[in-house]
Amino acid sequence: MKDEIEFYQRLAEEYTQFEDRLDAESPNPLRQLWHTPTELFKPYYGEAIARYLVTNYKLSLYPYQDLIIYEMGAGNGTMMSNVLDYIRESDPEVYTRTRYKVIEISEHLAQLQRKQADAKGHADRIEIVNKSVFDWDTYVPDPCFFLALEVFDNFAHDMIRYDPETEVPHQGIVLCDQDGDFHDFYTPQLDPIAERFLRVRNHVVQSPYEHPLNTPKIVRRLKKLLPAPSNLTEPEYIPTKAMMFFDVLRERFPAHRLVMSDFSNLPDTVGGVNSPVVQTRYERETIAVTTPFVSSPHPLLAYPPLK
Repeated sequence: MKDEIEFYQRLAEEYTQFEDRLDAESPNPLRQLWHTPTELFKPYYGEAIARYLVTNYKLSLYPYQDLIIYEMGAGNGTMMSNVLDYIRESDPEVYTRTRYKVIEISEHLAQLQRKQADAKGHADRIEIVNKSVFDWDTYVPDPCFFLALEVFDNFAHDMIRYDPETEVPHQGIVLCDQDGDFHDFYTPQLDPIAERFLRVRNHVVQSPYEHPLNTPKIVRRLKKLLPAPSNLTEPEYIPTKAMMFFDVLRERFPAHRLVMSDFSNLPDTVGGVNSPVVQTRYERETIAVTTPFVSSPHPLLAYPPLK
């Protein structure tokens, strides 16, 4: 326990010193910092992923196929560098057969990743594709590993509320008035993506799961007798974008093997089922927000996994 406390104290000191250096160059009260395992535990986190990739590659694909790795949203390129550094040092023969492909929507981050590849001497092993994975239109028949690390929590979700009596789902829509304020509006006309998700879930999910309609009907009717009752249940945030991502994997990468990691749980979420944590930062302080309707220049929404 003492070692753990000392570790986090040192980590906090390093972040403070890091922001001190950034402020010395360009002060920014709205600066965002991303505390991902890849960055916090480098290079060991990347090396653990690399060991898994090489072991499974040798068990099932070597020497008939190259080691092809796709990473979606590679950030600063830290995971990419750590993985390739480890493979180059531990297994040079596999390294010569490694192809690392990054799918990066941000042009700024794509440039950082190219610089990282050049600086580490991996330029001939790496290809960076500057586009959204949802715009991917190339069929990839080769066996490959697809890395999605700390990605699922940032996929967009749709907000659904249900009529307590009829159980009809209503999809949330955000309206912006002339003053720039946000207002939520709900309609029983679901868009095709949300409608498909609910239909697929109802068909394939067998075990009980958290849902706004899990409360017995008699309890819902009693709630309507309370002062100012709501005519809809609490919201449920459904992972429609994650479903679309699996569509891309199925249709464009049929021989893929998905390697993903993410949060198992998130505290201080806004109200509802599978609801996000909404935060922003100001003058180095993380500020929790109680609603997803945030007009902050840099809001951070992160969703926990469905249980």
